Amino acid sequence: MKKVLFASTALIATASVAAAEVKFSGYGRFGIGYLEDRTGVVTNFNTGVTTTTTTTTTSGTTTNQNQNQNTGQTTTNTATVATDETILVSRFRLNIDGIAETDGGVRFEARVRLQADENANTGEANAAGLNGARFSVIYGGLRVDAGNVAGSFDNLANYYGNEPGLENFIGQYSGVDYSFLGYSSTGAGSNAVFFQYAVGDFAFGASYDQATFGLNGVADSADRWDISFTYSFNNFTAAVAYGETSAIGDAIEKQSLAVLTLGAEFGDFSGTIFVADDDVADDSLNGTAYGLSAAYNVGAATTLTFAYGDGSADNDTQQYGIGAIYDLGGGASLRGGIGQTKVGDGDGRLRADFGAQFNF
Repeated sequence: MKKVLFASTALIATASVAAAEVKFSGYGRFGIGYLEDRTGVVTNFNTGVTTTTTTTTTSGTTTNQNQNQNTGQTTTNTATVATDETILVSRFRLNIDGIAETDGGVRFEARVRLQADENANTGEANAAGLNGARFSVIYGGLRVDAGNVAGSFDNLANYYGNEPGLENFIGQYSGVDYSFLGYSSTGAGSNAVFFQYAVGDFAFGASYDQATFGLNGVADSADRWDISFTYSFNNFTAAVAYGETSAIGDAIEKQSLAVLTLGAEFGDFSGTIFVADDDVADDSLNGTAYGLSAAYNVGAATTLTFAYGDGSADNDTQQYGIGAIYDLGGGASLRGGIGQTKVGDGDGRLRADFGAQFNF
């Protein structure tokens, strides 16, 4: 009788495991990165000079001198200083997915991500941390995400295009200044909802969340939504998306973004075209953003990449650069790139990197 009971218990446990699973995936990358005139923020350093504190009272203004000069006393200060232009760059990313599927074919998923990056300002290592969870329900062509989700722009076909470099530091979208809903790899995310339905060559997506803004030291929120349409035909994929963030009183006006992308593949060549129009709170950032990217397989194991992005606004960010990927097999590759970034009429800054990436 006990043997029968044990056998029945084992069978039930096995059936439960078969209906649900936990999957691990991700990648690691490491190498060297160069950024012209790299700067970082230093805190809690000794100024070695006299500091002045001004206090306003009901009877007037009082000025107090804090004599810290040459005392060696450490005070709480922050400053932007020049750091090493060449640093060690790295990332470890582990996706943890819990999956269950009902007898009717409805799939439930939950994901958290463990990620560690270097401090891009100083090159020092950062500790790994878990992000906010994303929950999904999938049935046929219908998908609904809740929690830390990517919105319509973040999911839009060919929005990011081909990004050169080990760190993918050049993008055709560089002229976009609108803050859209995106998946957070290292934070809690926006606790939003994303919906997508795909049938045949057509797909529709939409998302909604409450975006948080800081106004005069007080946090406030605004409704943010976006929609997208994607259509694939022959070797082409066309996609459009539009999103808005509602106004907050008289302090922040309504903001919006419209994007059109077109991607194509012809044998060893693939390319994308990007056009967008954003209307944000800063007038110097309003206007049309545009860019393009390409990738070409020059051999069985080597791929060359290129990207260019810019905008018509006075302070839009311009980026352009090239990169290369050499496939080592087994999910490992050598990657690198070189490019330039410039904001408005400012000076351009050269950036380059090289290293290895391995997927698991």
